[in-house]
Amino acid sequence: MRNLFSKKADVPAGPVDFLIVGLGNPGREYAGTRHNAGYMALDILADRFGIEIKRHNFQAVFGEGFVAGQKVALVKPLTFMNESGRAVRDIMNWYKCQHDQLLLIYDDIDIPLGDIRIRAGGSAGTHNGMRSVIYQLQYDDFPRVRVGIGQAQGQRGLVAHVLGAPQGEELEALRHGLAQAADAAELILNGQLLQAQAQFNKRPKKEKLPKADPPEGESLGDPEVL
Repeated sequence: MRNLFSKKADVPAGPVDFLIVGLGNPGREYAGTRHNAGYMALDILADRFGIEIKRHNFQAVFGEGFVAGQKVALVKPLTFMNESGRAVRDIMNWYKCQHDQLLLIYDDIDIPLGDIRIRAGGSAGTHNGMRSVIYQLQYDDFPRVRVGIGQAQGQRGLVAHVLGAPQGEELEALRHGLAQAADAAELILNGQLLQAQAQFNKRPKKEKLPKADPPEGESLGDPEVL
């Protein structure tokens, strides 16, 4: 495995009101992929509020600043997706944050592309990164914003879907969802979780499409990154 933790460790400046964690996979080969929606939503927040995410420690890259008037750390775990919880646990422990001071943003194949859903807590569902976080923290009562990336369509298998980069109209739809995720994060930090849910948790009736099975012979891919 590549050494992603070789840089000198940075010491955080001090206490924060919130940790906002975006889940994803490190490395250029995963940049812009659907599974990195959490990373991309964090980039939007960082750009909006002038926060540089470039400090390295706790098996993560992070930056501190202010979002919606709250002191925050924006955190991208560098452990690869299915070990995300180790990084979240370590940085939570350092900052001594409570359950309700953690906000996670990540992708979800069961939500239509471009939509988002907000929850105050609950299980991880089918997302391996969230499973890791809940396993390491041993609780699930923290808010999260799920960014819809939709189901794999046609002959495109699940692995190719989540680790693929959307193009054209799909990319525009994803960008819309990411912007909404950043908007929702601002509301949550302002104590307006219920308002964020009312605004964004709309469920238009849509025909449920069957999940695509991997095409014959498709590899299930690297389990670390899924």
